[in-house]
Amino acid sequence: MNYPNGRKTAIAAEENTSDKLKVSASNRGMSLEDDINKTNIRYLKEDLAVVHKKPTPITIVKVDYPKRSAARIIEAYFKLPSTTDYNGIYKGRYLDFEAKECRSRTAFPLKSIHEHQIEHLRSVVRHGAIAFLIMRMSYYSVDYLIKAEDVIDYYDHTSRHSIAIGWIKEHGYPIDFKLTKPVDYLSVVDKIYKF
Repeated sequence: MNYPNGRKTAIAAEENTSDKLKVSASNRGMSLEDDINKTNIRYLKEDLAVVHKKPTPITIVKVDYPKRSAARIIEAYFKLPSTTDYNGIYKGRYLDFEAKECRSRTAFPLKSIHEHQIEHLRSVVRHGAIAFLIMRMSYYSVDYLIKAEDVIDYYDHTSRHSIAIGWIKEHGYPIDFKLTKPVDYLSVVDKIYKF
């Protein structure tokens, strides 16, 4: 379609799109978290699951009030190290997961997953949660769901500083892209956990 300014625009209304209409993954144009947030909104609208992004706890130190409607935070600090990015409930089970993007074509750097996040995942898995990592390998335009148990095992038993793409392909489950659910991770959760 030709637009007056010669540029293509994003799809106007999510409500008027079809899951059957596929778009090349390389043309997504959104970050992984934006895509997951859009997917979570759709899950909520369809009453499939309740999953939200966890806010990062901060302490506000200094605020500028030129006028009440234009208040600006000037200085703030993280209160605590964050755990994982998302949590919620699906079919009566607690979900907890971290989302990471990687631009490398060969490996995912382990320094991107912090030790306190591994310990958090270890804890929620021990208590029966469905926990995983969603990894976007941007170079390949593929999103993978990797079970927390596999990531924890790798973290505990490797001396490497990264996770090779071969390991990711072997242990990860590709996540299908759909227009209204760009990161349809629940379809993978259903396959893995036999819901």
